[in-house]
Amino acid sequence: MKNIGIAIAAPGGYALDDDAVARGIARLEQQGCTVHNYYDPAQKHLRFGGTDAGRLAQLEAAARDPDVQVVIALRGQYGISRILPRIDFRLMADSGKLFVGYSDVTAFHMGLMAATGRKSFAGPMICDDFIRDEPVDYTLDQFRDCLRGPTHHVRGTAEGNPRVDVEGRLWGGNLAMLTHLAGTPYFARIPNGIVFIEDINEHPYRVERMVLQLLYSGALEGQRALVLGDFSGYRLAPFDNGYDFDAMLAYLRETLPIPVLTGLPFGHVKHRCTLPFGGLAHLVSDETGFDLTVTDYPTLARPDL
Repeated sequence: MKNIGIAIAAPGGYALDDDAVARGIARLEQQGCTVHNYYDPAQKHLRFGGTDAGRLAQLEAAARDPDVQVVIALRGQYGISRILPRIDFRLMADSGKLFVGYSDVTAFHMGLMAATGRKSFAGPMICDDFIRDEPVDYTLDQFRDCLRGPTHHVRGTAEGNPRVDVEGRLWGGNLAMLTHLAGTPYFARIPNGIVFIEDINEHPYRVERMVLQLLYSGALEGQRALVLGDFSGYRLAPFDNGYDFDAMLAYLRETLPIPVLTGLPFGHVKHRCTLPFGGLAHLVSDETGFDLTVTDYPTLARPDL
């Protein structure tokens, strides 16, 4: 990604290690990128990377910077929900920038798509993907390959998946954020889509409850498939009485009107793919895994899309 302008903005949480962020910026610069850092650790506020107004200003400055092609979130945590009504999504879309992040940034992806139809990227963030002592090649290669385009491929492996061969617009992200937005103007309605979800520290019953909320709200109506990423970090209890992730998965497969797949390398894990939010996806699966091929999304080679 030589000669690419990358902006850093903190719409959510602040960096826990400022020295590590400096090393991450230096690493990007060594790779030939020009980094425009709009995050100032001195301006952090409470648990956020700045006041609400300050974090909004970071996004707007990154969008207006003519030397920037890619805007990467500093980290997730929480914060975008507080500024959603004040984000100028038309400015974001018209800037032509490629916006990247996951977790809390799901709210930005959904709001941007709902307001403007502009596609974005569920992908790495500065913390922790670009500041690790030992970078994860798969994660960074996925990011670079996806932004170069024009076609992006992700392989998922898992046993027990149904046989599927469908096409649809790819959308989704963090499950808690998706259910948080349901019923609001920021929830993008994408017909005939392929939905991907992930979350962290959520017990299987809470995952089930949130998926049912999407179902009952009509968000899954007409969708082609639901693809599950990583759902780790939870703890089972003796009174679960055999109710675990597999039991929850079996229930969803019996209940939802669409096929449910597992094995997507996406979520709060080191080994993570990049997914073009809103791209046209072709999903082909069998009992051992699946191939997800995505086209029709903006790339560095085609900034006009």
